[in-house]
Amino acid sequence: MRALEIQRHGTWAGPPSDRITLDFDDRCRRRIAMKSDGGLSFLLDLAAPPYLREGDAVVLEDGRLVEVRVKSEELAEIRGRDPWHLTTLAWHLGNRHLAAQIEADRILIRHDPVVAHMLEHQGARVTRVREPFSPEGGAYLAHHGHEH
Repeated sequence: MRALEIQRHGTWAGPPSDRITLDFDDRCRRRIAMKSDGGLSFLLDLAAPPYLREGDAVVLEDGRLVEVRVKSEELAEIRGRDPWHLTTLAWHLGNRHLAAQIEADRILIRHDPVVAHMLEHQGARVTRVREPFSPEGGAYLAHHGHEH
């Protein structure tokens, strides 16, 4: 069984036939063998790498929909002294091309002890958390490569 199409959250109706819980990496792959939460095996085979988000649906060849759920991951929660400091910390993360989920009062990245140490050295409060990770799309997300 193959999945050749994605329907974005809010564009499909009815109950899904199954669900699949994926981490960030697997939500960005173009072609990968997958197994749904209910045990259904299928090949995700898309023309371009997607960025699957919570509530999107993978459309199987037979028309069934498999709803995407975002898996909790080990992350680093970054907080600054104030909004200006948090913006400065975000710049340093962007300079390293790190995937980041930016919120009003915190930034989430994948846990990395070296990056955490660098941020703490700059005055950030870094805490390990486990929660779903949905980073900003960004310029490089579509192809996960560097062409500059």
